[in-house]
Amino acid sequence: MKKIDIFDSTLRDGSQGEGISYSVQDKLNIVRALDELGVSFIEAGNPGSNPKDMEFFQEAKKLTLANSKLVAFGSTRRKDLSCREDANLQSLLSAGTEWVCIFGKTWDFQVTDILHATLDENVEMIRDTVSYLVGEGRKVVFDAEHFFTGYAANAEYALRCLGAAVDGGAECLCLCETKGGAMPMECYNATKTVVEKFGKNPGGISVGIHTHNDSGLAVANSLLAVEAGATHVQGVLLGFGERTGNANLSTIIADLQLKLGCSCIPEDSLRNLTPICKRVAEITNIALNPGMPYVGSSAFAHKAGMHIDAVIKNPFAYEHVEPDRVGNERVFLMSEVAGRSMIIEKVQKFDKSITKSSPVVQEIVTRVKELEHDGYQFEGADASFEILVRKSIGKYQPFFNLHYYKTSGEFPRFADGQCAFCQVKLDVDGNVVVTAGEGDGPVNAMDVALRKALEEFYPNVGQIHLTDYKVRVLDGKSATASKVRVLIESSDGSSTWTTMGVSSDVMEASYIALVDSFEYKLIKDLERKFSKIL
Repeated sequence: MKKIDIFDSTLRDGSQGEGISYSVQDKLNIVRALDELGVSFIEAGNPGSNPKDMEFFQEAKKLTLANSKLVAFGSTRRKDLSCREDANLQSLLSAGTEWVCIFGKTWDFQVTDILHATLDENVEMIRDTVSYLVGEGRKVVFDAEHFFTGYAANAEYALRCLGAAVDGGAECLCLCETKGGAMPMECYNATKTVVEKFGKNPGGISVGIHTHNDSGLAVANSLLAVEAGATHVQGVLLGFGERTGNANLSTIIADLQLKLGCSCIPEDSLRNLTPICKRVAEITNIALNPGMPYVGSSAFAHKAGMHIDAVIKNPFAYEHVEPDRVGNERVFLMSEVAGRSMIIEKVQKFDKSITKSSPVVQEIVTRVKELEHDGYQFEGADASFEILVRKSIGKYQPFFNLHYYKTSGEFPRFADGQCAFCQVKLDVDGNVVVTAGEGDGPVNAMDVALRKALEEFYPNVGQIHLTDYKVRVLDGKSATASKVRVLIESSDGSSTWTTMGVSSDVMEASYIALVDSFEYKLIKDLERKFSKIL
């Protein structure tokens, strides 16, 4: 298998994305995750640009990495300074990494109009900087900034700049598609030229690719560069970064390893791809894009009834790879178009005796269609769908009954931030309970009041905490009288589930979703208890 070095720049190029900000501890945690995945290089920042990166590199010296090498990032020396006088280069050395990545200009326009240097001065800056760092015991990756734009404008000069880095002792020439505007064949042809000129030397210079996604082609351009001979691929694990982002390494790794016969990370680590992407997203404080290839929650999700039926019979019918190869899982989405096969797949989790011809299946299909017409969307609320199925097949008994709830609010807020109140009256197994709760909103107050009422009888309710709450207006034409759909995500620390409620009253929709959430937890705990007894 062709070996490809994966160079992750989440902590440097990725951190330039809008809304992305890492603490030192965040960066250390991401390094551990990427090392566990098995990427070859982790570009961790520019120690000369800010105190946080310098602090990180000092803390990173305490890490013991099994697979990855940390890389410090910087630029060529300034035109009017020697390497020893350049403070950024000295900061780079103080980071103490074996590998460094240096970027330099290869587009003549950038040299003359941005750096205000002569073309010869820029070549010497590249050669001097790489030579100096190699002399200080560092291994150098040279990032040829704006290479493809520069190659199109003045190929001779762009190649001359690469030659200066090779003369200085660089071990890798990484061709940067900095503006993100190049087409795939431009990347292929230019990369092939560089590979033929420098990559086949006895010195063993490797050629790399670094692309941006401004034209939506970052992954395609990276793959074509590999086809042209590149053996080093730079990007960001989840694809975020400046402007529209960097090449998405989670997609590239899977494409190269599963489709193109390349070795990017240890074979066993590929099954960790989805969990580690989720971990990095969590540390970054972003939601993992559900539509992301291979690792997104929708990557192996099936909704249409015909598709579901075929996949249940043989997943090869609609899946290009097995989801567990990248650590993901197959999902069947419940909807009015899902059909009987989907219903059977769900129902048989609770009752193996129900078959496709059972009358109850059609009852469930009909009920789902009615509810989705009213605004429900069960594909995003598996827990509410499970409760619906249990009600239909006789495997449901309510844990309490509501007499009434009453909410009120105050403005301005009190000093402690509370502004809403809720009173509930419930019947729990013949016991009438009246409780009240305060909160920083009516839904929070209702949640507090329900918990107070139920915890005396069902202590496990105390384990539930709401992790997300979403409201969607379903019919904007009706203005404030519109129906709303409320989605509540809950967790007990070991599992997570989502429930839903729909109403023209946001509080009623929230109540429906809250009750489903509590009952789902209680049902699951009760079944676990009985399974242990049996």
